[in-house]
Amino acid sequence: MKRSCFGAKAKGPKPPKVGGGWPLLGHLYLFGGTQLPHITLASLVDKYGPIFTVNIGIHSALVISTWEAAKDCFTTNDIVVSSRPATLGGKHLSYNFAMFGFSPYGSYWRKMRKLTSLELLSNRRLELLKNVRASEVEISLKQLYTLWSKRKEGSGELMVEMKQWFGGLTLNVVFRMVAGKRCFMNGGLSEDKEARRRQKAMREFFHWVGLFVLGDAVPWLSWLDLGGQQKAMKSTAKELDSIVSEWLEEHKQKITKGKDQDFMDIMLSAIDGAHIVRFDADTVIKATCLAMISGGSDTTRVTLTWTLSLLLNNRQILKKVYEELDQHVGKGRLLNESDINNLVYMQATVKEAMRLCPPGPLSFQREFTEDCTVGGYHVPKGTWLLVNLWKIQTDPRVWADPMEFKPERFLTTHKDVDVRGQQFELMPFGSRRRACPGINLGLQTTLLTLASFLHWFDVKTRGNAPVDMTEALDLRT
Repeated sequence: MKRSCFGAKAKGPKPPKVGGGWPLLGHLYLFGGTQLPHITLASLVDKYGPIFTVNIGIHSALVISTWEAAKDCFTTNDIVVSSRPATLGGKHLSYNFAMFGFSPYGSYWRKMRKLTSLELLSNRRLELLKNVRASEVEISLKQLYTLWSKRKEGSGELMVEMKQWFGGLTLNVVFRMVAGKRCFMNGGLSEDKEARRRQKAMREFFHWVGLFVLGDAVPWLSWLDLGGQQKAMKSTAKELDSIVSEWLEEHKQKITKGKDQDFMDIMLSAIDGAHIVRFDADTVIKATCLAMISGGSDTTRVTLTWTLSLLLNNRQILKKVYEELDQHVGKGRLLNESDINNLVYMQATVKEAMRLCPPGPLSFQREFTEDCTVGGYHVPKGTWLLVNLWKIQTDPRVWADPMEFKPERFLTTHKDVDVRGQQFELMPFGSRRRACPGINLGLQTTLLTLASFLHWFDVKTRGNAPVDMTEALDLRT
């Protein structure tokens, strides 16, 4: 095994390569057009098998679409696939790769991952900050109730854009945890110039980091900046830096200790003016705090939006969720975070939504740092890795009726399957070294928000019409 992973003479066969590549651009066209990339790549499995390669410009990328191939990558070869390629999005939007989610595997990444896991996102820290989650959910629900009481129609109903409401709430939670500030004063349902500025910058961040751009595919053409993509990235980065730099200066003027510390306070204490590898302390703090905001807000908003949409399109399941809330919480008190443990059907519902509609259906690129073997195929150093999470999580060999929304499967046939990446048939947060460090925070915020919202309100669509489940590119928004 050691020889096969780190340069054995008998390299083995190459994986199948998708035909139809264009000169210079390769298969870049597969990542554009009207069909989303994970759907396009999934359609190639029948012809090429679960492991194949495509050329993204000059880069060869290995695409895997089964849990067995994922297990091969994230167990035997995990350290080999724990790096990131140097993309233009990472360069311009993450302080030249200081944001550890974009950093290559090495001493800097290991140090920042350890600091984040032990200091910022530990169970103890999340317990200290649970009042932030609880208070923001309650504030947002009260604001929504006030809006309903003032603007309800004759039927006693209020139309709400839930994606916008979920977005405002999740940004408020993560902003308070990171910088001790709220993003929206009104739950995100009306105009707030400064809040919209912050939200717009974050939305643009997710748009650009999720795109394959020509300069990544063909690096020597990056200077042309066709379409002005790099210019837009730099503009977004400048706006985000302006916002977070202001917060950092405010935190430097005050000293907060104990349970009232936010993430920026903790980072200031942990870094304490040190120069970490090639980044100064301020850059590390700003990059890490932005990583917390980006990782803790949009994916949660997307998960909440998909879950509620699936419930609205499956009324019998929604009815069971309401019945469970009535049984374990009742109508005589507010729901507490401690109630979530008893809401097993609610938990299964969120799991099933993340299986069927993962926030990132096609993983961000990884890069092989050594020659190795995956599924019996030789993969050379420098190859990119793309994991089709959506294809893996809808594999009919693993999931009966894979395109059906069935939370019950997580109470019966798949009751021991978790979302934390330990079982490779379900890994919406990734797996092993590069798994999202904020899994617990994301799950806690998602479950508390959804359960509390449904405990407060009855919900339906206008005219009971089905929700349009058409997907879009930016983290499936």
